[in-house]
Amino acid sequence: MGQVHRHKSAGSGPVARLRVNRPAGRLASTRTLAALALIAASAVGWGQDWPQFRGPNRDGVVPVRESLPQFPSGGPQLIWDRTVGSGFSGPTVAGEWLLLFHRQGSNEVVEALRAADGNSLWKFAYETTYKDDFGFENGPRATPVIADGRVFTFGAAGVLHCLDLETGAKQWSVDTHAEFGVRKGFFGAASTPLVLDGRVIANIGGPDGSGIVAFDAGSGATVWAATDDDASYSSPVAARIDGALLAIFFTREGLVALEPETGQVVYQRRWRSRSRASVNAAAPIVLGDIVFLSASYGTGAIATRLREGEMEVLWSGEDVIDNHYSSCVRSGSTLFGFHGRQEYGQSFRAADLVTGDVLWSSERMPAGSVIRVGDRLLLLLESGELLLAAASREKFEVLSRAQILGRETRAFPAVASGLLFARDKDTLVCLRLWNQ
Repeated sequence: MGQVHRHKSAGSGPVARLRVNRPAGRLASTRTLAALALIAASAVGWGQDWPQFRGPNRDGVVPVRESLPQFPSGGPQLIWDRTVGSGFSGPTVAGEWLLLFHRQGSNEVVEALRAADGNSLWKFAYETTYKDDFGFENGPRATPVIADGRVFTFGAAGVLHCLDLETGAKQWSVDTHAEFGVRKGFFGAASTPLVLDGRVIANIGGPDGSGIVAFDAGSGATVWAATDDDASYSSPVAARIDGALLAIFFTREGLVALEPETGQVVYQRRWRSRSRASVNAAAPIVLGDIVFLSASYGTGAIATRLREGEMEVLWSGEDVIDNHYSSCVRSGSTLFGFHGRQEYGQSFRAADLVTGDVLWSSERMPAGSVIRVGDRLLLLLESGELLLAAASREKFEVLSRAQILGRETRAFPAVASGLLFARDKDTLVCLRLWNQ
């Protein structure tokens, strides 16, 4: 059974190592002043949040107009850092709250931190027996979702929880793998559910019509179930297409677009590798009525136009941008993303979403994640290096770079109110990107 531990005044965890340069002898005062400034800022309005995987609109875009400034000498200012448990789940931020989902020992732990200083506010822990069959992390993969005063998490073994945001008190939980007879996948449950109009919609991957299931956000009761598709590692998005709001999934089998209220499937198309030893992991990208999907393992990318119940394939192929696990971002009709298998080395590319034309390609790049901030790109590489680049159709131009974390940096970061929250296998950092 899960337990909540509240903390009135908890300090940051041990600092494993300092990776960002600061003036010697000023670390303590810098942290204190920065924390107080951020707390004051939160009192008068915290600004833009990052309450779910890939940001406010689940598209990897920070909705600002100004250009992100180049990093100062020595890299972005470190506000705080702390030791964390294992997992690939990324942080999320709403107001003063930062939600972290990680594994400590035999427990999956949902922890609320104060975004300003990293101090722990409460913890909710429950036992898990999940073990990764391939020797990767045993921690959670899916990112917490903050919505309507609640926190929703989806553990590696398929346990869905709803907690109260302010207290961490458990409101309900569902063991989806037991409830729907789901077989263990390659890398555990990793698709972050979509919370939409009072429903928690998740790619469960159960048989007999329980591939995608909607739960009532207030009670956890099953509202509807649809498809026989196995679960993927891709997280769904919401988009208005042809005037109708749809939940769009890239399941193990391919594209599924359905009505969030009823679960009625409106569009469906198979798009997956012929090889069983393969995954679909990147999130769908939507531009108007065009949906872009991309996967590795010989699958390739596809752009389809959804209109009046019909699907038109605009283009498809394996030589544009094949996402292994990292999703693309777009600026207008331009896609930016990592191409190729993570373990074999990748390139970072720009391509036109409508035509499929490759605009440029930067070779021999480590794998990583990409966020667009206005007309700039933030690339957080698996090596822990942070790059600032122009979101340009003309060329790949790196404007700043800094080593901010260690190796095995895979969790998707969060950007809120000028701050970057990012983690590697054991450390979470908060960095100042720009002044609000």
